[in-house]
Amino acid sequence: MESLQQETTITLSQLLAHWQGHRSLTRKVIDAFPEDQLLSYTIGGMRTFAELAMELNRMGATGAHGIATGEWKELHDLRGAETIDTSPQTKAGILNLWDWSTAYINGIWPQVAPFRLQEIDNAYGQWEGQVWWHLCYFIDNEIHHRGQGYVYLRALGIEPPAFWDR
Repeated sequence: MESLQQETTITLSQLLAHWQGHRSLTRKVIDAFPEDQLLSYTIGGMRTFAELAMELNRMGATGAHGIATGEWKELHDLRGAETIDTSPQTKAGILNLWDWSTAYINGIWPQVAPFRLQEIDNAYGQWEGQVWWHLCYFIDNEIHHRGQGYVYLRALGIEPPAFWDR
């Protein structure tokens, strides 16, 4: 019975790999859209997938920064953001920002201390909770919006990327 009481943990590198796996798949969904449909197509009053992708773009690098440092900044305020268009209006620009954000996440992640995940923080000055919860929210939110992208693609007659291809 002793083994049942031992806690199992996931490492920070495993969490990062899990998150980046989702990001890789979401990037494929963005790329699957024809540019005009990415920027204009909606169903039932939902936002375009470009708008959803930009929400995820704004959350990715800034979320990793907040998790690592406790500083919840806007995307354009992150180090290196001056080299990238943080408000792209094209598919290429959205993907370029996605790739920049992915590299930013990978670059700052080593600064995350393991105990940090258990700390309480007020993400973006609005949402108080344990840092692990914020990370799970970022991932869950991405999965939710990617699901919307799958619906859009199927409605457009486009086969979306396999959901397991992370």
